[in-house]
Amino acid sequence: MRKREAEPVLRTLATQFKAVAVVGPRQSGKTTLVRAVFGNKPYVSLENPDVRALATNDPRAFIAQYPAGAIFDEAQRVPHLFSYLQQILDDSPERGRFILTGSNHFLLQENISQSLAGRIAYLDLLPFTLNELPGDAVTGPDDWMLKGGYPPVHDGITDRSIWFNNYIRTYVERDVRQIRNIADLHAFDRFMRLCAGRIGQLVNMSNLAIEAGVDNKTVASWLGVLESSFIIRLLRPYHVNFNKRVVKMPKLYFHDTGLACALLGLPDSRTIALHHFRGALFENLVVSEIQKRLWHQGRMAKLHFWRNHTGHEVDLLVEDNGRITPIEIKSGHTVQPEFFAGLEYWTKLTGDPGGIVIHGGDARQQRSNGVTVLPWNDLYEAIMAG
Repeated sequence: MRKREAEPVLRTLATQFKAVAVVGPRQSGKTTLVRAVFGNKPYVSLENPDVRALATNDPRAFIAQYPAGAIFDEAQRVPHLFSYLQQILDDSPERGRFILTGSNHFLLQENISQSLAGRIAYLDLLPFTLNELPGDAVTGPDDWMLKGGYPPVHDGITDRSIWFNNYIRTYVERDVRQIRNIADLHAFDRFMRLCAGRIGQLVNMSNLAIEAGVDNKTVASWLGVLESSFIIRLLRPYHVNFNKRVVKMPKLYFHDTGLACALLGLPDSRTIALHHFRGALFENLVVSEIQKRLWHQGRMAKLHFWRNHTGHEVDLLVEDNGRITPIEIKSGHTVQPEFFAGLEYWTKLTGDPGGIVIHGGDARQQRSNGVTVLPWNDLYEAIMAG
């Protein structure tokens, strides 16, 4: 197993809470991680129909089989199990007794969050960061965008295109049905592809509804499905308006650019290098990488963007420990003066100099105005700045 950046956080949480939930998209490495860290615990997959039937029909007998605790994989398959876990956790002071995994954010479900409030910690595990990949896994930013970070894509055996096509089909045909009873799966598949074509854009529900052939309420519901299952994230705007009118719609990003490229039908990195979506995909790549590393460190920093009605914009604001770090993301290989326009406007607005520019080249600079320029493959300073 490749060492995951989230492992130290997972071990720490298990010493402080009675149960820990590791949640994230399917195939992000959750099962591999928890079985490696908690190898002494029985492993139980609730994907198994026989196991799931017992857990559903007789949850007390099911849990009684594991008096010392266990790993319950894909725990969202039996949601009422959490109510029975509540009493068991309350009756024992033991920490790290049960480890749960799930491929949708089941802790957002009200009945589950009420059952486990204060008893469980959760860790979001997304696909590999660049630092977790083998050293020769990607040859440049375009190759990284194409492949993304899902572990099976980097196992040296699996064909990327075949894997993503099957992943999309499995997600639509199985996972989506579990989260929400969507009758027209073809329409939902088309909707996912429309979302991939809107990476880095403001979410206009009316336009999406027209193109998808559904109503606004359905669009909102389907975006919720994609977000709760860790396919997309909606980046909310920063609402401090500095006496200016600001944009209030979120921007849409995918948690993994490899999946987005598959939905867009981009076959190779050469195509990406010349594609009109390259800038948006690069922006998505950096946003998702920063999100991954923050979550895997257990840091609940808030990510926003800022844009006013005249078009002035900062691509990313990292809000952490009372400090806001503005970040501009530019796909160009050569540092250009216009890369700094957003940060310069932000400094005039807030009176706070500095910030970070992340670009698609190799240059690293420290400017006299406090701005740091970082290459695409060295984002740790951006993570630690928040």
